Amino acid sequence: MKICLVATFPPSGRQLNEYAFHIARELQSNPLIKLTILSDELTSYQWATDESGTPIKVEQQELSGFDVLRCWKFNDLATPVRLVKAIRQLQPDVVWFNLVFSTFATQEHPVAAFAGLCAPALARALGYYTHVTLHNIMEHVDFAGAGVRQERVFRLGSELATRTLLKANSISVLLSGYHRTLIEKYAAQNVLLGTHGIFAHCPAPPDLSKRGNPDHRILAIGHWGTYKKLETLMEAFPEVLRRIPTAKLIIAGANHHTKPGYWESIRESQRGNSRIEFRGYVPEDAIPELFRTTSALVMPYDSATGSSGPAHQACEYGLPIVSADIQDFLTMAADEDMAISFYKRGDALDLANKLIAILESPERQRRIAQHNFSAAVRMTMPAVLRQYLRWFELAKRKQAAGSSAVFLSFRRWRRSVSRSPAFAVPIGSSSYWSLHADRLLNGHSADDSPLGGMGGTGNGRVAPEFGSTK
Repeated sequence: MKICLVATFPPSGRQLNEYAFHIARELQSNPLIKLTILSDELTSYQWATDESGTPIKVEQQELSGFDVLRCWKFNDLATPVRLVKAIRQLQPDVVWFNLVFSTFATQEHPVAAFAGLCAPALARALGYYTHVTLHNIMEHVDFAGAGVRQERVFRLGSELATRTLLKANSISVLLSGYHRTLIEKYAAQNVLLGTHGIFAHCPAPPDLSKRGNPDHRILAIGHWGTYKKLETLMEAFPEVLRRIPTAKLIIAGANHHTKPGYWESIRESQRGNSRIEFRGYVPEDAIPELFRTTSALVMPYDSATGSSGPAHQACEYGLPIVSADIQDFLTMAADEDMAISFYKRGDALDLANKLIAILESPERQRRIAQHNFSAAVRMTMPAVLRQYLRWFELAKRKQAAGSSAVFLSFRRWRRSVSRSPAFAVPIGSSSYWSLHADRLLNGHSADDSPLGGMGGTGNGRVAPEFGSTK
């Protein structure tokens, strides 16, 4: 199977590049798949800084072992044209888009952002099977919390963009609430419920001896400055430190690309506090040790734009999690059986109390670590990718079954013509082929027999693209 993965990809520092890397690494390990990554052109990333606040120099060398074609540019109106040109040259079986609404441009360039989001529909119109993994939907985004101006205009634009994305053959979302919204609001028939997953093939059980030895490290990691903010955490930490003198706060991650200098300003306000450490951007190879030596992950967000990558990494390493009580995260915890301690959003004292309750109890830390690690082993990246490949294979089989059914129907039709001269539908007419195509796309063969054995996704959920919509 030939797959084109359309995504940001390292060494690009843009959103979702790490997720795309782990998808690609898993696909590369399958000898039956030929993968080409259609990614963004490399530029300078002034918002990504190291622990001293110095912009990180991006190595321009591509990661070895991957076939990467950097054929589109961020904030560029020509992105869909350039993508379609590359897709037509490669002739893949599947074009897989890994997206958020800001993948192709910032809110300051809404037309370019919308143009990029039209690419899946254009690829399908050209005859390529197109799948979109959509990490957020705008109906669940707090625009004010995310710093978006002209909310009404953006709501209308995002609704049009969502309807355009739904023109892909299939689309998967990672939270049940998103799945429900797309079906109820847009009457979508091609939406699948997927899983974010963890990045490890086979995660190792957590080594609790590395925690609280000697410090109880509290980790906050992300792209900071929009809806991910640090003010509430900075207000809460003195109370944590008063009760837990060995507590140490680690702030890791780059600024959001629209908010350069944000975490550096927070660091400046905390100058002289030796119990708060600012790491800046953390390279991929330094992530494991960072999580292994952490006692708890904290997510002090004002809003969310989808399932949380740091929360899944915390599960991979068996960490307790403390989070603001944001609806997306409440849904994520329920969907994936994560043990998360929720505090009232914006309430610094409640956040401090939740952290103290965990750090004061070794037994509670152990119990939560076991629970979250158990959740992680049920959603490894190989398991997640098997589900996607099953969807793609079902689509391929359905297409083949459709071609076979049309051929058999054609033979039956020719026999019927010889018996019924008054039959009025010419063999090449659009109405004839439209009738049978509609039946095939709705899960029936050309003679109205059900297409058997192609409705399930293998995990108790039904893939609407390939069968029932219930």
